[in-house]
Amino acid sequence: MNFVKRAGRSLRARKSKTAVVLGIFVVISTLLLGGFLLQGTAARQEADARRDIGVDVTVQSSGLTSEVADRIGASPLVSRYNPLLVLTAGAQGLKPLESELPQPGGKGDDEDKGKGKGPLAVNGVKDSGLLLPFSYGSNKILTGRAITSADADRKVAMVEQRLAKKNGLKLGDTIGVKSAGGQRTLQTKIVGIYQDAMPGPAQWEHPSKLPGNVLYVPVATARELSPGTRHLAEAVFKVGSPELAKQLHDEVEKLLGAESFEFRVNDKAYNDQVRPIQQVGAFAGLIVWLIALAGALILALIVALQIRERRDELGMLLAMGEKKWKLIAQHTAEVAAIAVPAVLLAAVIGQVPAPFVGEALLSGRTGAPRMTVGLADLGKVAGIGLGISVVATALPGIGVLRLHPRSILASGE
Repeated sequence: MNFVKRAGRSLRARKSKTAVVLGIFVVISTLLLGGFLLQGTAARQEADARRDIGVDVTVQSSGLTSEVADRIGASPLVSRYNPLLVLTAGAQGLKPLESELPQPGGKGDDEDKGKGKGPLAVNGVKDSGLLLPFSYGSNKILTGRAITSADADRKVAMVEQRLAKKNGLKLGDTIGVKSAGGQRTLQTKIVGIYQDAMPGPAQWEHPSKLPGNVLYVPVATARELSPGTRHLAEAVFKVGSPELAKQLHDEVEKLLGAESFEFRVNDKAYNDQVRPIQQVGAFAGLIVWLIALAGALILALIVALQIRERRDELGMLLAMGEKKWKLIAQHTAEVAAIAVPAVLLAAVIGQVPAPFVGEALLSGRTGAPRMTVGLADLGKVAGIGLGISVVATALPGIGVLRLHPRSILASGE
């Protein structure tokens, strides 16, 4: 008789033992599927965190210009970047804030005007969301929106709420900004009003030093106010991981030289969010290997016990001329036939606890975890299940190869 048919009849004849092996396989497959689901969810969460959080790299150098920043920002390592051009400007139709503290003697407005220092601090930016005060919450936008790369050719501005309150400004209003020397005047439209948590200084400061007098405009607008200003105060680049930040350092070094720049990596948010997700993924991978190993050992023990119980059957088959490898193949087919429905049952059962496990391990990182059972996950579980079937029958199969029908039938065991 074909060993496959014998395997089918054997499973039907030993229904209780078949049910036990099926139950064990369902548990193993469910745990394996849960491990793969957790791995996949952790990988998706990590990718989302890399994209949304990433690592902020701040570059400062005397040779850092907008052109150099654009070349660095064009690197495939960089997802977003923001050059910062800082200058002072005058105001038209706008009353800047002034310090309420007395001004020290010997420092008059004429001295500041002689230096070409206006009362407003203008920060030319490409993406204000990358600035540390905005990305880490000390500054927050109350109404309107931030300045983005889409505003590159627009005359727009973000103003601080204290300056807006003093002048009765609201979204859509237009304010005049003059170059420090007064030669140029630009009309800018207010697109955002933000709040700076920094209080006023404890001593008298020039109006341009007051946090309430800081305007954010696109870099091109800042350049129009001061065409001669080429050097940037700094540039912030967002990359996906600390490892990519190291690669970016090498690229910056090629452009600016080894000794001429400062390179700061801010990976606190990345470590707070991404590292725990990576640890969950590694833990899930370890679970998968442990379950596969334990499952193979448990099933090998069960198959070994079954072979011992079926020695008479094996002896009769060997006496009838059946080849030993076919006996091993029969046991492998029996276990594999149980593995297939076990995987299908695991696909149904595993979806019940998986979301709760994922929520417990990954919630609060970068949003609600998305746990979905895919064909790839089922394929992995089925592959490991069949691998366990082979291993679980190969080990006891060594004992089958040593069997002799005469000794089996004579001993009566």
